[in-house]
Amino acid sequence: MKENVRKELDALEMMVFNWKQCYLGDATPDGNNECLVEEFQEEIETYMVPYLRRLFQCEHLTTGETSEFLNFCHSQVEECRNLIREVEREKETPPAKPGIWQKVVQQTVTAWRR
Repeated sequence: MKENVRKELDALEMMVFNWKQCYLGDATPDGNNECLVEEFQEEIETYMVPYLRRLFQCEHLTTGETSEFLNFCHSQVEECRNLIREVEREKETPPAKPGIWQKVVQQTVTAWRR
């Protein structure tokens, strides 16, 4: 692969990372975030797939390189889906109760202040 094509793929990779970060930033703990993942997937299909197809048709990428980059894109969508599910689970999981050592430290701090 030529150096200029490698730079182009690096730029596309950064674009995918930026999209993912944007969608993760829009996720809310109240759920209904599947549309974010669908939109991310749609951006991949709308912008990346045709661009990669053209790079392949112009023989700048091999079949393997094209497949590898598409797999990367789809793995980012799956990673985004998993991270959004974690955001949603944070709401479901109540905050942990203070442990015994936290209670002891708190009591000690309170006693020292008196």
